Amino acid sequence: MKTSVQQRNIDDLIGHFWRNGYLTLSRRFGKYLPEPNDIGDFRVDAIGKQRKKYVIGLVLTEKDLNDSKVFNKLEFLATRHTKHSKKRVTLFVGVPKHLVKEAKSAVSFLTVEAQKSIKIVSIGEKVNKQLSLL
Repeated sequence: MKTSVQQRNIDDLIGHFWRNGYLTLSRRFGKYLPEPNDIGDFRVDAIGKQRKKYVIGLVLTEKDLNDSKVFNKLEFLATRHTKHSKKRVTLFVGVPKHLVKEAKSAVSFLTVEAQKSIKIVSIGEKVNKQLSLL
């Protein structure tokens, strides 16, 4: 059951990639795309590309936001650059709607360079609406 919720959250994040014009290169729980490689010691959920701009997708849960290691993870992933052109890679952080405020406060403790690279995305709204109807 937990993996289906995680898969839906990643699907919502991929939908956000598509709405912003990014193609998905790799994703977790994908049927046709490969799983993304770990970046450093950290597991990521999706990687996308738009022309020469790359994005990293990461889904955080309430448990992740309460973990003290989340600061190191966000800082490391948000300060990545492409190998040859040294362009900054954007980090899309998907969090459930009720945790957006906590995610923004967690990002505010990071360096300015990391804050510029992080975009917080609200995910799981459709799932919550469907569950409230049941």
